[in-house]
Formats: sequence, C-alpha cells, structure tokens
Amino acid sequence: MGRIKSALEIALERTESVKSDKATIDQFEAKQQGKKLANQFLEDNTTDLAEAIKKAPKDQQSSLKQGIFDVLLSQIILPLSKDDEKRIGAVGRGLQIVINDGKFAALYQQLSQLLARYLDESAQYEEAIRRQYEPKLRQKEEELARRYGRAVKLDPLQDPEFVAFYNQNMNALKGQYQAAVDQVRQEAARIFGEKK
Repeated sequence: MGRIKSALEIALERTESVKSDKATIDQFEAKQQGKKLANQFLEDNTTDLAEAIKKAPKDQQSSLKQGIFDVLLSQIILPLSKDDEKRIGAVGRGLQIVINDGKFAALYQQLSQLLARYLDESAQYEEAIRRQYEPKLRQKEEELARRYGRAVKLDPLQDPEFVAFYNQNMNALKGQYQAAVDQVRQEAARIFGEKK
C-alpha cells in the first residue's frame, strides 16, 4: 500500500516548476503600494504623491503610478452630496500628479464644474419630485386616516409608488451626467496610457 500524500505535498509538487520572478513580484508590490498611497491621499489629503513617486526605485515608478492611477480613476463617479466635492478635488489633484498633462487638467476642471452643477440640479429635481408627488401622498394619508380613524403621516420614501417615480426621474438625470463622467474616465485612461 502506497503512502498517502498531504495536500501541502501535492501542492508543492504541482508548483515545483513555477519559479518566482523577483522583478514581477517587485512590480506587483509597487502597484499595491501605489494603491495604498492613493487611498491615504484621499483620506488625509496630506500624502505627497509626487514625492512618493520620486523616492520609488526607477524600475518600480511605473507600477507605483499605475496603482495610484487605478484607485483615483475609480473615484471619478457622480457625487452623492456636497460633501463629495472635497473628494472630487483631491482626485483631480492626484490624477494631475500621475498624468501630468495640461489638457487633462482643463478637462478635469470642466468635470468638477459639471459635477457641482449635477449636485445643484439633483437637489432641485428632488424638491420638484416631492412637490409633484405631494398631492398624491396627501390623498393616501387621508384615505388611511379614514380607514384607521386617526391622522396618518407618510414618509414618501416608504411609499413604493413614490420610490419608483423618484428613481425613474433621478436615473434620467444621472444618465445625462454619467456620460460625461465616463468620457473623462476614458480620456484619463488614454492619456495615462500614452504617458507610460
């Protein structure tokens, strides 16, 4: 009867022929470090990305930039509230450090203005939607008050009909602005790819 091998022994036999390439590992680690730097930059806005790139070994700078770029690019999204304006600005500054292109800086400035307009328009849309739905909501409250014999106050966001109406209108607005966001992301990727 033969010896039964452990899972570790089997795995070691299968990976025996795989040799680790130190350069590949270094590039992977540099990219991961870039992602960490970008996240720190977005959190505290004091991390000096340019200095970190300069300090990195020359053969790892490209991977470090790629990691930073990947994280920052993923942050080019429609804002949810006015609080996101700070993040939008930080993303633009970080991308400008990594991309270092005047055309991109101007494009991102336009995007920042567009996103600020989106936030304003979004608030106006929400208010208009609530005003438009208000009579129907009051009618439902009156109907429930008659049924239960006491006053009923409904939250519009708990009414499935309002939520569907709200989402339909807000998604139409988001769709208009999402196209501009997607275009800036594509342009950033294109310029970054050319600079590599």
